[in-house]
Amino acid sequence: MEHTQKLPFDRATYQQRRARLRQLVGSGVIVLFGNNEAPYNYPANAYAPMRQDSSFLYYFGQQRDALVGVIDIDNDQEWLIGDDIDVEDIVWMGYTPSVADLAAQVGVTKSAPMSALAGILKGRTVHFLPPYRFDTKIQLMDLLGIHPSRQREAASMALIHAVVEMRSTKDAQEIALIERACDVGYEMHTTAQRLIRPGVTERYVGGQVDGVARSLANGTSFATIFTQHGEIMHGCPSDQPLEAGRLALCDAGCELDGYCSDHTRTMPVSGQFTTRQREIYSIVEACHDYVLEVARPGVKYMDVHFAVCRLMAEQLKTLGLMRGDVDEAVAAGAHAMFLPHGLGHMMGMDVHDMEGLGQIYVGFDDETRPRLDQFGTNCLRMGRRLREGFVVTDEPGIYFIPALIDEWRASRHCADFLNFDLLETYKDFGGIRIEDDILITPDGCRFLGEKRIPYRCD
Repeated sequence: MEHTQKLPFDRATYQQRRARLRQLVGSGVIVLFGNNEAPYNYPANAYAPMRQDSSFLYYFGQQRDALVGVIDIDNDQEWLIGDDIDVEDIVWMGYTPSVADLAAQVGVTKSAPMSALAGILKGRTVHFLPPYRFDTKIQLMDLLGIHPSRQREAASMALIHAVVEMRSTKDAQEIALIERACDVGYEMHTTAQRLIRPGVTERYVGGQVDGVARSLANGTSFATIFTQHGEIMHGCPSDQPLEAGRLALCDAGCELDGYCSDHTRTMPVSGQFTTRQREIYSIVEACHDYVLEVARPGVKYMDVHFAVCRLMAEQLKTLGLMRGDVDEAVAAGAHAMFLPHGLGHMMGMDVHDMEGLGQIYVGFDDETRPRLDQFGTNCLRMGRRLREGFVVTDEPGIYFIPALIDEWRASRHCADFLNFDLLETYKDFGGIRIEDDILITPDGCRFLGEKRIPYRCD
């Protein structure tokens, strides 16, 4: 009886990825740590299903916990390190192939128990990625003697840059998986759209959205945001009932075979926008669609972001919420009153793809560094020149954040460009965001997913 799991890619794909990684890093030993089970509230009650480390998954493919991938560049050897499970584990969790079998499935010729890892690494130049789980940090400290507080700065820049270079551009197989994840995203969001009505709680709708992800995919790609307080960027579903006249924002995605989707829709709880809601929604919709006209290979995504910000400022000016010269207003950061985040981020195996490696290396390069001293611009996650095969999110929004309005009004920050008296009347508005995932194509870009989640306001 065959017990090995079916991997999303064939053996040759993983072998080619590791060969390219060896070439980019050049020398030494690469160590890629898989994840362990993460306890929920006591050791035997773990979060399920286990989420494998993305870079380990990209190069070694296996979803089992407690594995380490080793690529010895100097000696041209590859290892899958881990302990075989025993009968007691089989009783509770079912059969799992041996580490040697798992290794062979992805074209790795050598395997060894975890106790052998220290000997393999002893006296070698070791390349590792910044760890983000405490058990991995402890293991690294035991292996290399580097205290957890210093491991991020000790991580290999050569390995970080190599992984970013490889994972940034998605091949046809990866794009197909993201498309499938986006199709599940369609089912998640249309489920929310069918359920939204006065009296239904945020928690109920959010739970149903999560259920679709768990039923049709591996689960959600991040904690679902479903809230009537769209001005809160990461608003979790509460037990509050939906109220007539308000807006409900749903930001949700799934993960399928290691790849993600990420979409946002904002809908009127009553089924129809008020005049004021439609005015603001139409601006966000125009900004969202404008990205399709300007994003293409060779264009900096930072320039796309600011092109969208200028369009937004022009249209907010027609409503009287902004004033003055649009270019000057955007340069001063006045638009961040309404859009305090970036236009989008890389997406792939992580919903914020590779963010754990350091956003400055993933979303930027030497010619595109964000202004860390300017509110809003300091939150950009993606600014670098686009390449064919990049997958990025397109997620403009307009938010009315009472605390931010009060703070800027008191300090008169950007007062030449903002109508604070009119802003006062929007404090109970909430927020609107529209988000889709786009693929950079040879001559432009396109939305991912066979079906378009409804978002037109007309």
